[in-house]
Amino acid sequence: MQLVDNDTFLKQLTALFESTKDKGTIWLTHKRLTHDGEDATMDDADPDGEKEYPCLIRVTDGKKANFSTHVISSNLPKFHAAYGSLLKASFTTLRKRDKKREKLRAEQLAKRKQRMAEPVVVNGPKRGNGRRKRQRKVKAAIRQEQAKEQVAKREEERAKVQRSVS
Repeated sequence: MQLVDNDTFLKQLTALFESTKDKGTIWLTHKRLTHDGEDATMDDADPDGEKEYPCLIRVTDGKKANFSTHVISSNLPKFHAAYGSLLKASFTTLRKRDKKREKLRAEQLAKRKQRMAEPVVVNGPKRGNGRRKRQRKVKAAIRQEQAKEQVAKREEERAKVQRSVS
């Protein structure tokens, strides 16, 4: 991992976005940097907890590009302004949402809800031919009742949370 200064980081990130414009993936990672390079000890901890930590920002494309930068908390607003405008400019190359897949999932969910609403009719002989089919229907009816109870319980929990929030 190559550590670079903030301006170089932004320039390299711009070049990386340009190189992966048609096809490719980029991973961006933000994290608070708490390690200074030496061994961590517990005895010299700041009792007030007012120590300012720099921010570590990493970028990789999973192959050859692999670099990072440290941003000091005092420079963070300036860096985030430049970084944010760079990201906004580069997000135009993102793929559009797959609406067909979303529609298919919504239809499947609606079908599941409809099946939950329809009662399972248990008919057929208790003994002889068709016994196994009847047993499967009985089990399906029991599972459906359990699922309805779980849905009701979830709805009740959501209503409780809504009442406590408002």
